[in-house]
Amino acid sequence: MRRLGDIQDVALHQHFNAPWLLQMNLRMGLLAAGAGGACIVALAHHLRTAPPAARISAPVTAVIRNDLGQLKWVLTQAADYTPLEKEGRGIYLQAGCTYCHSQHARPVTGVTRDWGLVSESGRRWGPLSEPGEIAFDQPPSFGTRGIAPDLSREGMKYSDEWHMAHFWNPRGITRGSIMGGFEGLLFDTPAPRIKIVGGPNGKTLEKNATTERLFDFNSHTKVKLTPNADGLLFVPLAAQHAYPLIWMPNQEFGGKSIKIAAETHRLEALTAYIQKLGMNRGRWRDFYEPAETDGSHITLPRSDAWIAAGKKVYERRCIACHGVHGDGNGWAATFLTKQRPRNFTFGEFKFRLTKGPLPTDADLLRTISRGVRGTAMPAWFELPLDERLAVIQYVKYVLTADRSDPQKPDFYFLDEQPSAPLEIGAAPQPTPDLIEHGHKIWLQAKCWECHGKTGKGDGEKAAGLKDDWGFPIRPANLAGGQFKSGPNVTDIFRTISTGLTGTPMPSFRDAFPESDRWALASYILSLSAFKDPLTGGPLPISAEDRAALDQPDLQTPSPHQAFGLQRACGGVACSAATPLIGPSAGTGS
Repeated sequence: MRRLGDIQDVALHQHFNAPWLLQMNLRMGLLAAGAGGACIVALAHHLRTAPPAARISAPVTAVIRNDLGQLKWVLTQAADYTPLEKEGRGIYLQAGCTYCHSQHARPVTGVTRDWGLVSESGRRWGPLSEPGEIAFDQPPSFGTRGIAPDLSREGMKYSDEWHMAHFWNPRGITRGSIMGGFEGLLFDTPAPRIKIVGGPNGKTLEKNATTERLFDFNSHTKVKLTPNADGLLFVPLAAQHAYPLIWMPNQEFGGKSIKIAAETHRLEALTAYIQKLGMNRGRWRDFYEPAETDGSHITLPRSDAWIAAGKKVYERRCIACHGVHGDGNGWAATFLTKQRPRNFTFGEFKFRLTKGPLPTDADLLRTISRGVRGTAMPAWFELPLDERLAVIQYVKYVLTADRSDPQKPDFYFLDEQPSAPLEIGAAPQPTPDLIEHGHKIWLQAKCWECHGKTGKGDGEKAAGLKDDWGFPIRPANLAGGQFKSGPNVTDIFRTISTGLTGTPMPSFRDAFPESDRWALASYILSLSAFKDPLTGGPLPISAEDRAALDQPDLQTPSPHQAFGLQRACGGVACSAATPLIGPSAGTGS
């Protein structure tokens, strides 16, 4: 005998599976789906057609640098896209980038994707998102989660040159990527190869309809362009309509003709849009940069097993730029026209605490983990520590070698040991007097000859500078606040003390005492005070608010304690307040 509950279950099953009820449920479902679809269409139409004035208020909290070089959270106003960025956003939507890339998916725990580990660290994602960040996204571009990396914090994570190489060959830059290249959509790629010929100023390209469209062979402005080992030559917009010099000081290419991949306005626009993402939060990357790299005190003895593991990491992560032999001539190197990848075979390293050119393991780990700001060298802190340590072994004991005599290669790290690292004490408390003293050292050391009077990298000697390998190199734009060696005053002090081996930047360790170098480092940091990190333009701010933010004791450790929130909201938390700092001059439409 069935229990009452069993009988009721059968009755309910028969009732809810009756044909008339199934038809009714189907009709109701279609009506609900139709109503829901109509709502979605109406919402999409509203988002596309709503006048911008209705959404013009876009308060966000952002990180700024004050006149003493300190980082402070402030209430600010998100900047609208520039016309170029808006054009790039249109290309982004038209190309279907939202089908794979999201702009909203922030993991709460580390996850592993085909392209690698995605950390939940604040170094990767920065502060929690705020509504003002997407106030000007019309229509929204949240995208699909998990298929490709989230781009909500992509701005200034990589250099423009990295993005251009990535758009050309995404899978060559990021192993495990499913993204296809955009050769036909974003690049000007004339079909015939172009011959390399001799000219009055060195090697150039033959004159024909293609080259005369891209270059001006009568121009007094000469640009040096270097093809990769396969003969691919990237031509940035800045080099077009100038005289082309094919520059191969280290026999980067041995062929007689090249294939051109020229930057287009569409590529410029799309790159500008990508660099905008997340930058309404200001210098958040600097704020989340740790003072010390995890594992920095670890030094490993030479190990064949570690070297073999490091080779795999190198081939997956580094080979595109640094090349198979570590000579800085990977396939992507032709795209890196502002700063070539490091050539390990010379045994010279820029960023170190040692007096000589060889770095310690801690120096290499710091560079790999933090990257080199403003260049195509990204931060690799998301890689597991053992992979970073392994690739250091491969770089040291395989690639850093003089192989001019193949029978007797000279392995620098086996022949000599790095010198003792420089001991750096605690930085002095920044004060106006310290900054002023640093300015005097700036003038005395003639930093302005290369970096310019305001630190923009436009000094009188800037145009003729080149690195030890013969490639043109521009002085750093210190006013932009994106420092290659790191965003802290200690990082700048280290660079001043050791110099940057392989570049015209000398060491001032013996020229100035420690106190002067600290003052100079503080002054250099102050050059980017109250500047928009994306545009370099000044942030409009009243003298009263600027003076308040320059108070050393003012503590703003988080977005919830940003300067201006209490004044704007009467001492209580609020989400829509009157910003105290507006968007940078030159931004917006």
